[in-house]
Amino acid sequence: MKAIYLRAVLLLASICWAAGGNAADITPLAPEAKSIESPSGWEFTFAPYFWAAGISGDTAQFGLPEVHLDSNFSDILENLDFAFMAAGEARYDRFSIVGDVIYTKLGADADTPAGILADSVDVTSKTFAGFLGIGYAILEDQNGHLDVVGGMKVWSVETEISFNGGILAGVDVEDSATWVDAVAGVRGNYFFTPEIYLTGWGLVGAGGADLDWDLALGLGYKFNDSISAIAGYRALGVNYENDGFVFDVVQQGPIFGVAIRF
Repeated sequence: MKAIYLRAVLLLASICWAAGGNAADITPLAPEAKSIESPSGWEFTFAPYFWAAGISGDTAQFGLPEVHLDSNFSDILENLDFAFMAAGEARYDRFSIVGDVIYTKLGADADTPAGILADSVDVTSKTFAGFLGIGYAILEDQNGHLDVVGGMKVWSVETEISFNGGILAGVDVEDSATWVDAVAGVRGNYFFTPEIYLTGWGLVGAGGADLDWDLALGLGYKFNDSISAIAGYRALGVNYENDGFVFDVVQQGPIFGVAIRF
């Protein structure tokens, strides 16, 4: 029985942090210098993005021993059922309200060796990560800005294992965890030319997790006042442990995004 669980959890753990392990403040994807300003003085940005991240670290669920992970993005992509990632910002003068939402659903299945306890096992993982914060520009000129930012990040991870056939046919088991972290740091951008700019952020915090950090650096291109694109690299780490549920991982890889301003 435990062997079946262990195989299923190992398979799940190698995928469940795909694309969404989480993400804190991603709004630097949207260049904020020389932008459209509404009659009210507010500036708004919507930025869908894609993160091709691999994962390494340790995880444990269902009361089993910790399992070490080391999976690249191609391994993860094979098990991705659905993913949504987007960020937003509302900016007024030096103040900003920033948000980021990630939802992923991943699934995998595996046959059991003997088929006595079960013919096969289905594993489903649903992960939500949401960040909401406020920022203030401590440095700002015509070429860019540097903001201090702080806020709350909510994580929710749910894993379900379903047994098909055999003695355990119809049995479903579930393990989940939800926690909140307070995070703070800096983010900003700098325009080298009216079209080309450098952007990045660094955030760190804790709360439900012992440590929660996020670093990124990217190069962007502004096509016009409404559309921009960026390519860069991002690394995210989190160390959560509670009542046998463990996520101590680092996720990193290239990130691509499009920012729409209105």
